[in-house]
Amino acid sequence: MPDQTSTIISKVWGMCGPLRDDGVSYGDYLEQLTYLIFLKMSDEYSKPPYQRETGIPAGCGWSDMNTLKGAELESKYKSILETLGEQGGTLGKIFQGAVNKISNAAILYRIVQMIDKENWVSMSTDVKGEIYEGLLQKNAEDVKSGAGQYFTPRPLIRAMVECIRPEPRKTIADPCCGSGGFLLAAQSYLSDPKHYTLDREAKEFLKRDTFRGWEIVPATFKMSLMNLFLHNIGDLYGEVPITLGDALLTDPGERFDYVLTNPPFGKKSSLTFTNEEGEQEEEDLVYNRQDFWTTSSNKQLNFLQHINTLLKADGKAAVVVPDNVLFEGGAGETIRKKLLETCDLHTILRLPTGIFYKPGVKANVIFFDKRPASPERQTKEVWFYDLRTNLHFTLKQHPMTYEDLKDFIQCYHPENRYERHETWSQDNLDGRWRRFTAEEILNRDKTSLDIFWIKDKALADLDNLPAPEELAEDILENLQSAMDGFSELLAALKQ
Repeated sequence: MPDQTSTIISKVWGMCGPLRDDGVSYGDYLEQLTYLIFLKMSDEYSKPPYQRETGIPAGCGWSDMNTLKGAELESKYKSILETLGEQGGTLGKIFQGAVNKISNAAILYRIVQMIDKENWVSMSTDVKGEIYEGLLQKNAEDVKSGAGQYFTPRPLIRAMVECIRPEPRKTIADPCCGSGGFLLAAQSYLSDPKHYTLDREAKEFLKRDTFRGWEIVPATFKMSLMNLFLHNIGDLYGEVPITLGDALLTDPGERFDYVLTNPPFGKKSSLTFTNEEGEQEEEDLVYNRQDFWTTSSNKQLNFLQHINTLLKADGKAAVVVPDNVLFEGGAGETIRKKLLETCDLHTILRLPTGIFYKPGVKANVIFFDKRPASPERQTKEVWFYDLRTNLHFTLKQHPMTYEDLKDFIQCYHPENRYERHETWSQDNLDGRWRRFTAEEILNRDKTSLDIFWIKDKALADLDNLPAPEELAEDILENLQSAMDGFSELLAALKQ
């Protein structure tokens, strides 16, 4: 890591401790950094050699606050946040509803001075991105913030992008983009000279027209806008690439070449309302959309249908889904059959446990290509890679890395997925890469895609049990999963 990057990162991280002691979470610190760095960058853009018209109202610029201290600084910062929240474009979206969460004026002054000493515009997007991504990860690790559900492991995102192999001048969407991880990984792939040499027009398309996202949580929406901007996606005052709101409510009418996403965990879509007694209640939300194959209150099943709508006739998707999407009956079975019929659902990666910040999550990545309307069933075979059985990962002691996914990428064969070769055979029953025909799957109960074949060594050999901490983590995950199920049952019974 270059010295400049290392120094800036250490400064930004150095503020975390005092802020935490003062009751400011990583998420709040991240939000305040978002506001302050935007103000500083706008100030830099307004000066030579850029001389941009930044649109910042008089009295609301960086130079109006960077020399102030104490109550004066607090008052000015509060006033600036309120005024900028009323502006248009990305700027107004970032500052909408903004308030100062740093009540300690001395710490606010130190952060302002730290930002003031750096030239953020000239800093490479990698440096800015590394600072921001690091804080996003810290925020995800912060159990109390609950932000972990928005954070997909970066090695997994990279592997998904490398399998999909997005091409320049094509569009990429994420209907629940969180902090923007999938969009940034796709941008990194497209701008890597090892993959493509982009001309000026292709670079401009990458910056302004390639990416589109939706995010329902306001604070996360702001983080994604800032994260994208720091990585040179979109423009400070141009069209906003991310929409704040529930992506499932309606068909946006836009169609994309690629969809890469990890829909939020939790089976139910629900709407919170206040009843006649003034108590808050939740009601299952069912989306009655004509473009959907079936109606369901299951969030992931609805997202799968929504993704199918978003794709162009030859679009490609890679989606993280929990296990229940692969085996649930009713609407789940209907959607699986429809996917097999209308799309080429060609690959499923069974993910290991212990890689997400929410305990108890058992998930998979499904890869499918949309096909133009045809009377023929589009899926001929589905390839499965089992990265779960007999593998144990933890978030801190043994996190999953990109190296752990390399064998899957090699088996996926992104260069030409029609030239794949199974590693499973009658002579190698532990092979992790295996093919099943569409007929075999359609003959399974409920058209279940929850398929595994490798023997669990822990069950087969009691003398070869996993380490105690691995067993304890498995028990914790199973308990958490059971608790989530009971919570949903209790909510249903109350209704």
